[in-house]
Amino acid sequence: MAGRKLMVYLENEQDVIAVTYKLRMLLRRAILETLDYEGVEIDSPEVSMTFTDNEGIRALNQEHRGIDKATDVLSFPMFERGEKIEGTLGDIVISLERAREQAELYGHSFERETAFLCVHSVLHLLGYDHELGEEEDRDMRRRQREIIARLGLGIEAEEQ
Repeated sequence: MAGRKLMVYLENEQDVIAVTYKLRMLLRRAILETLDYEGVEIDSPEVSMTFTDNEGIRALNQEHRGIDKATDVLSFPMFERGEKIEGTLGDIVISLERAREQAELYGHSFERETAFLCVHSVLHLLGYDHELGEEEDRDMRRRQREIIARLGLGIEAEEQ
């Protein structure tokens, strides 16, 4: 993780929650830790990250997945699982409004929830998909728990 350059192209399309320097640095660490955990060896990976609100993510979810409801995070990978990973990994869209709601629901910090959503999304960018079945879901949950633990943010066993 140390020494690797990471380009995060950040866009904030919401005004519900302030995007602090601390939050940006936490999400940068979450991306790097996920890549390190997965053994991805790209010198200068790139990720586009957009912060939105519930209405913004609902519109994207409808447009890209045909699901007319707000979700917490959407991932748009630039390659298929098994393909060689180069440069730009893809796009991450996080509803900060939904992240705050879920943090309150699960009883942990907004920062921990947002980092979890970031890790979840990066795993999607790397080709993992919990919607492919129970085994894939368990595998992705395990990876998420371990990465979050490496970030020092802990996660309850079956919380997510």
